[in-house]
Amino acid sequence: MTRLLGLPPIADARTRLVVLGSFPGVASLRAQQYYGHPQNAFWKILGALWGLPLAQAGYDLRVAAVLERGLGVWDVYASCEREGSLDTAIRAAELNDFAQLRHRCPELRAIAHNGGESFRHARLTRAFGLPVHRLPSTSPANASWPFERKLAAWGALLRQYGVA
Repeated sequence: MTRLLGLPPIADARTRLVVLGSFPGVASLRAQQYYGHPQNAFWKILGALWGLPLAQAGYDLRVAAVLERGLGVWDVYASCEREGSLDTAIRAAELNDFAQLRHRCPELRAIAHNGGESFRHARLTRAFGLPVHRLPSTSPANASWPFERKLAAWGALLRQYGVA
């Protein structure tokens, strides 16, 4: 099985909240873009919260909007072996170096995990001494949460940290 490499973090000195996914899916890796699958609700949720057409926007605009509002995006896994895009298929995963977030993001106030697979590593992110939250996955595989329910949960947390 081929070893897959993740994407670099989207974060800078203005980042107050980092959202950690698990690992980019096939469409995201192919495009070299976070949440690149058209059915993933991530950009649609942020667009609805910020009043921007992010789901239709180019990736550069998406990244700029995230950074401008103090949101960071990364994954818990730096690399793994996986067939397809499902988290359940992840094997031999290697964690990202979370310590670099403290250096890159001096204003970091909290960490949010996008879904259950990411949240499995909350004990590691809690080591920062910051609040750690679990958000409902934006993946199309999380069909038990309708869009409006995901939007409400994400909106409440992003407003709490001044990024919505």
